[in-house]
Amino acid sequence: MTPSLAHIWRHPIKSHGREALDRVTLEQGRTMPFDRTWAVAHEGARIDGTEWAPCANFSRGAKAPLLMAIHCSLDETTEMLTLSHPDRDPVTLHPERDEAQLIDWVRPLIPKDRAQSARVVRVDGRGMTDSPFPSISIANLASHKAVEEQLGQSLQFERWRANLWLDGLEPWEEARWLGKTVRIGGAAFKIEEQITRCLATTANTTTGLRDADTLGALKAFGHQEFGLYGVVTQAGDLAIGDAVEIT
Repeated sequence: MTPSLAHIWRHPIKSHGREALDRVTLEQGRTMPFDRTWAVAHEGARIDGTEWAPCANFSRGAKAPLLMAIHCSLDETTEMLTLSHPDRDPVTLHPERDEAQLIDWVRPLIPKDRAQSARVVRVDGRGMTDSPFPSISIANLASHKAVEEQLGQSLQFERWRANLWLDGLEPWEEARWLGKTVRIGGAAFKIEEQITRCLATTANTTTGLRDADTLGALKAFGHQEFGLYGVVTQAGDLAIGDAVEIT
């Protein structure tokens, strides 16, 4: 079976919703358009919002698992974002102009014993990925299935929050790709790092409740990694169904 691109996802506000795409155009050395464009800094953040910052400064699923059940839809022209959650009424807003409305909407989803959401940040030219370099996250559906088998339960693959999902590979094959080039459609990526996972992946993306020991399952395989960070080395278009080549 020839490996192919099975899914494309973006996350306009870091840890606050996801949206499926059919195709995307990537630029060299940049994050996916409108992926982690905004991030919600909490009241304990020590950042000025002008440059990339580590994830510890932001409200996120590892500390507030209910956030994992947010879905979203973005109008790229107006930058208006519609957010939905099983415990909240849907809302449509601009993350920066309507910052107060966003903070108010998300407040019930943040545990009271955690640092509360305080402000929205946006860094010019890149998304607020967990990697200090502008990255695209890539994951293997076969590795996801291996985690399901280890746990003996079905899992939503969205809990890994990857941008690109590949099909037609062997489980954990991607762990051997460090330093290699992955070509999908008209774009190419250099694989820089494996992604070390956190508690966010334990949360059900339908309910926002922690329901699976994903980290324990990964440790049973001898590691805590799932997926890869790639850097776009060749700009281009890619779409679901495109062939994948590793060199």
